[in-house]
Amino acid sequence: MPVEVKTREIAEVLLNRPERRNALDAESLQALARAFDRLGGDPSVRVIVLRGAGGHFCAGADLGEVAQASDMAARRDYFGGVAQVVRAMRGARKPVIAAVEGYCLAGAMGLLAAADLAYASEGAAFGLPEVQIGLFPMVVMAPLARLMGMRALTEIALTGRRLSAQEAYACGLLNAVVGEAELAATVEAKAKELAALSPFVLALGKEALLAVDELPFESALGYLQGMVAQVAASEDGQEGVRAFLEKRRPHFIGR
Repeated sequence: MPVEVKTREIAEVLLNRPERRNALDAESLQALARAFDRLGGDPSVRVIVLRGAGGHFCAGADLGEVAQASDMAARRDYFGGVAQVVRAMRGARKPVIAAVEGYCLAGAMGLLAAADLAYASEGAAFGLPEVQIGLFPMVVMAPLARLMGMRALTEIALTGRRLSAQEAYACGLLNAVVGEAELAATVEAKAKELAALSPFVLALGKEALLAVDELPFESALGYLQGMVAQVAASEDGQEGVRAFLEKRRPHFIGR
């Protein structure tokens, strides 16, 4: 299986083509989109962790498959698969955490940018090398441009230069860089922290974070006013306020 899924409170989506450094073929892309669509709608799931097998996150597109595309329609279908995964990750009503080690290149940068949180080990390498082989990272620029500065994005897209984990952190691509041996524990701790919070509030919060990025300032203020009222009126919102006033831990039920 090119993608393995473990469905539980903290669900795991594993890119599992280690012999190809988890390169994304059409089957992998379809499986990823299905996984995020399904997990995003599963009430038993609180958090989704995306990682790669074999010491690498993902080396990007499967160039062998790209080379076999026989016409424009086939090429559009393949790269449309990348776009569909990005949509599914952003649309999942659960926090998505990317755990990155090894290579995170080309199309994988789109997966990284589509995650809500991202952590990497010190030896991870990031980049958009497509231009060096006569291609260009068109699709993944959409989520990347909303996450990192345009000057930095322009440089790595035009030159193909790789970034170290620390450089990726400085560009806003990562929440933290940790030691090789610390990555799994760091991601697990963050996932448990999120899993203890209200899934209803997190879902609305993720929706609002994505929406506000697209709205003019005044429209954003009006939209967020309505959203915070909806959160405050929810059972979890009311329970959280009561728990704070009563100096106890809240008991969230997810609505």
